[in-house]
Amino acid sequence: MKKVIAYIKDSYNELVHKVSWPTRTELSSSAVVVMFASLIIAVLIYAIDFVFKQVMDFVY
Repeated sequence: MKKVIAYIKDSYNELVHKVSWPTRTELSSSAVVVMFASLIIAVLIYAIDFVFKQVMDFVY
């Protein structure tokens, strides 16, 4: 049981004192980048799927 308590204390200490958390501005800008990247990837996958469907319709 002592090992579990020591692990929890060490984990808390690391999260509070050793981890560098991003600021709200950094977090917001990173979220915007992720949203735009996700949108671009979704559009590319849609385009590839559409072209593949058209090719398959032509072949069959």
